[in-house]
Amino acid sequence: MWSFVQGHNSRKRFRELSEPPKMNPAVEPLSWMLGTWLLDPPGAGTYHAAALPVPGGVHISHVGQSMMNFLFNFFHPDTSKPTHRECGFICLKPNISKVGFLSAQNTGILEVEEGEVKGRELCIASHSIARISFAKMPHVEQITQKFRLNSEGKLEQAVSMVTTTQPMTQHLHVTYKMVTPIT
Repeated sequence: MWSFVQGHNSRKRFRELSEPPKMNPAVEPLSWMLGTWLLDPPGAGTYHAAALPVPGGVHISHVGQSMMNFLFNFFHPDTSKPTHRECGFICLKPNISKVGFLSAQNTGILEVEEGEVKGRELCIASHSIARISFAKMPHVEQITQKFRLNSEGKLEQAVSMVTTTQPMTQHLHVTYKMVTPIT
């Protein structure tokens, strides 16, 4: 774990922490999501009705604040080159089940999604979507996501979206197996 700290003469430097940061109590309702997860088996999704095998995974961590950090990485099954990357924050409103999901994608899309956590399930829906002016068509207009920890201890993710050319359609359904826990 690395931390950004003030150094001598106001010069900033990185230093390695000897212990991971203590988890903020606000993060506890979603602590079941923390860790490094790999697709198991490599997931299958659809986009414009085309099958899309997607090897990859997600790393979800915290730095002691009332939010979690995430990084999704998906790769081309034949070339292993990155195809989709997404990073951001999962913010939790303390003492209630309200969650905000802030995401930036390598496709030029920025999303703010909101929803609730109930037990070991997180359901979120788009609140606002922005994109770079030269983003490829079709444009995403609405998105919903559901994460849940299943009875086998695996993380499931289901994503549905509305685009400028399609009604609400399942985009992705994958299952992840934890490979590195984070506390």
